[in-house]
Amino acid sequence: MVKVLHFSDIHLGSGLAHGRLNPETGLNTRLEDFIQALTRCIDRALAEPVDLVLFGGDAFPDATPPPFIQQALAQQLCRLSRVNLPTVLLVGNHDQYAHGLGGASLSIYRTLGVPGVVVGDRLQTHTLCTRSGPVQVVTLPWLTRSILLTRPETEGLSMAQVQDLLLDRLRVALEAEIRRCQPDLPTILLAHAMVDTATYGAERFLAAGRGFTIPLALLARPCFDYIALGHVHRHQVLCDQPLTLYPGSIDRVDFSEEKEAKGYVLVEVTRGQARAEFCPLPVRPFKTLPVDLTTTEQPQATLLAAIAAADLAGAVVRCVYQIRADQVDQVDQTALINALELAHSYSLQAQVQDPARVSCLPELGSDHPMDPLEALAAYLAHKPDLAPLVPALVNAATALLTIDETPSTPSLPLYLEADLMPLEGEEEPEQAQQLRLL
Repeated sequence: MVKVLHFSDIHLGSGLAHGRLNPETGLNTRLEDFIQALTRCIDRALAEPVDLVLFGGDAFPDATPPPFIQQALAQQLCRLSRVNLPTVLLVGNHDQYAHGLGGASLSIYRTLGVPGVVVGDRLQTHTLCTRSGPVQVVTLPWLTRSILLTRPETEGLSMAQVQDLLLDRLRVALEAEIRRCQPDLPTILLAHAMVDTATYGAERFLAAGRGFTIPLALLARPCFDYIALGHVHRHQVLCDQPLTLYPGSIDRVDFSEEKEAKGYVLVEVTRGQARAEFCPLPVRPFKTLPVDLTTTEQPQATLLAAIAAADLAGAVVRCVYQIRADQVDQVDQTALINALELAHSYSLQAQVQDPARVSCLPELGSDHPMDPLEALAAYLAHKPDLAPLVPALVNAATALLTIDETPSTPSLPLYLEADLMPLEGEEEPEQAQQLRLL
């Protein structure tokens, strides 16, 4: 049995806007929070002790972190190296420079030859010697289209066709790597990927257009005893056999992760099975305080009472209050700031409700469903300044709604538009001419 500590998505240096300067250290308090969470992960790895540490990618917000942030990560990783604890660092999308074309921030550990540290920046099988015996780790870093395909191969293909071609290439490459594995050793797939059955958060939009979604069925092979994932910030188990999971990130990046537990997993891996335990970390809470003041005649007192009733001590707080336009002058910002002094940091977000705007189109309510053209006509009826443009707008909308969605010629992926630009002295490709005319 091999005992593994699997954590991911450190994002060291993220969310600094939610912190403040610590006068004693000169560091942002949110950076100190992230360092503390990372330190607790390493503390557990050393105290357990575990046989292997797996990091699932995204060490920093980008591939060029400031030196003092790089140093904070290195100090913790050196603790593992000093005791010869095998550690695999996987390259995530945020670790790649220029989307995989110029190396990765974690590659420095391989360049320096840090003992016991393996950098997974390519699809490769690593056989590691641990205190409990050898184990195989297949590393699958964040993949982009340019890694698996060349520009000529995608010429004239639709986005769906490109996605299918990418998955075919990955399937072949992964199968070739699997055949190199020794069947009698515990085998782990460590992948930084967006899996189709996962519940996504903000990370899906952060990576939009840079990678592609991988079906769970492509990864969940019986040859793997454990599939250790990174990229999605919410802890979740995708499959029990083989055990496939995201440990989630180790701290909250923003309010989209307000209700998510943060931590790491301890996994016991043997040939043919794996068991995991999620270990939550005591990270700083994020709290949203919504208050509706539109129905009260004492907005200041109501807002202060809501703040006093909430447990906001040490939390990152956003107070979102709805207020009428005629009530704005009744709210004393200084009093609100004083009431929030126990919070670690806070933001005040006033949402001014304008009754005139809310009631201007009552016929568009949920009780009166309309088709798009009827909705447009109702909107234009309340815009006298647009009266001269009404016929043209209606005709344009009608044309858009009746347009044939099936192209007569193969569609062209937008990200290949730059690839069709002719070199000096060359004729312009036919598809480039069509794209320019469009």
